[in-house]
Amino acid sequence: MRVLVDTDVFLDYLMQREPWTADSRKIFMLAAEQKDEFFMAAKTAVDIHYLLKKSLHDEAEVRRALEKLMKLFTPADTRGTDCLLALQSNLSDYEDAVLTETALRIRADCIVTRNSRDFAGAPIKVLTPQQLLEHMSAGQV
Repeated sequence: MRVLVDTDVFLDYLMQREPWTADSRKIFMLAAEQKDEFFMAAKTAVDIHYLLKKSLHDEAEVRRALEKLMKLFTPADTRGTDCLLALQSNLSDYEDAVLTETALRIRADCIVTRNSRDFAGAPIKVLTPQQLLEHMSAGQV
């Protein structure tokens, strides 16, 4: 299975945001098992850098965290065509539309996000971390 992970799931784990830390930790563990393909959009790496630096105020620590993430989650380039296609999307949030177009182009089976309502109407399966974990344990995805 090919899974594109949204920014909030990464930040829940990295910033230990409760009550979502446990599920995001399990997503990281699944990625480490390498039985399935887990991706991080390139734009997500930039967003994580910005938000972690704002929180940690330590460039070296932020870069170490990103390096570890990119070893677990395959970076998926966000292309200009993704941005152009997102302009035509029925999703109201442009960033989510860009992520959706990236997911479609890399042939992801789903997007995992805690904000699944923001992806209502997306032409790809969108699951919360909890839903992904339930589906994977049942062998449904």
